Amino acid sequence: MDPVEVMKKHAAVPTSLPTVLPDDITYQKAGTSGTNALWVVFVIMLVSSIAFYVLAFRVPVQKRLFHILTAFITTFATISYYGMAVKAGISENVITVKHSEKHFPDTFSYIHREVYWARYVDWSLTTPLLLLDLAFLAGLSGANILVAVVADVIMVLTGLFAAITVDESPKWGWYAMGCIAYLVVVYQLAINGRGVVQNKDKKTATFFVSIASFTLILWTIYPIIWGIADGSRIASVDAEIIAYAVLDVLAKPVFGFWLLFTHDSLSSSVSIDGFWANGLGKEGTLTVGDDEDGA
Repeated sequence: MDPVEVMKKHAAVPTSLPTVLPDDITYQKAGTSGTNALWVVFVIMLVSSIAFYVLAFRVPVQKRLFHILTAFITTFATISYYGMAVKAGISENVITVKHSEKHFPDTFSYIHREVYWARYVDWSLTTPLLLLDLAFLAGLSGANILVAVVADVIMVLTGLFAAITVDESPKWGWYAMGCIAYLVVVYQLAINGRGVVQNKDKKTATFFVSIASFTLILWTIYPIIWGIADGSRIASVDAEIIAYAVLDVLAKPVFGFWLLFTHDSLSSSVSIDGFWANGLGKEGTLTVGDDEDGA
């Protein structure tokens, strides 16, 4: 064979070189459907708040405890949803995902995902108020109420820390702490609350079991949504917003109207006189009680 022809043949064979893919960057942000959902819930919370304040002024001040607590819940939610709708109260996590191949250089994917920290500020204020509604309805002791509220705040704060943490192990560590705190809240309502409310009339006891169960079922769905949204980033930001929006409407306005309309019809409706209704006494002392003479 001609040596020249051999050289030409080998020169025609292309030499394959390893290729390096460029880094992949993904942006996970709210779209039109998510933003619209925020505005819709803002309006629902605003209208509900106005309705709750109107209902409060229709009853004596001694009987406004549940009305005021419930109105505060939707008021804080109104502020939160307005903030999220106008793109306030939002930060961005940048998650780095490493891809390793045996014969190629490592490549990296970067995920930029919106984190709505305003939502956690909302929950840190509204869920303790909601717990107070349930605790006062059942007649829980001050010690049990304190434990439930502190556990609830821990649950929300650890959820926030988990949401803003980008490293996988610490993130799920925070999440586990939040789940443990939630179990404490469940215990206070499902065990202690149910036990105490049995001392009241049957209608009140039945109503407490119903509305507390409704609340705990909703609250159990929240960490599931978190796990597939902020946690594993399987759900889109729009899906996350819509899921939380539905839960918040059920857990706040729907809960509030159900509580107020039913509570007002109960024979054991709470009436608070003393400092709540009359302020400081003539002698400058602070008095809180259930004296019916001032009702």
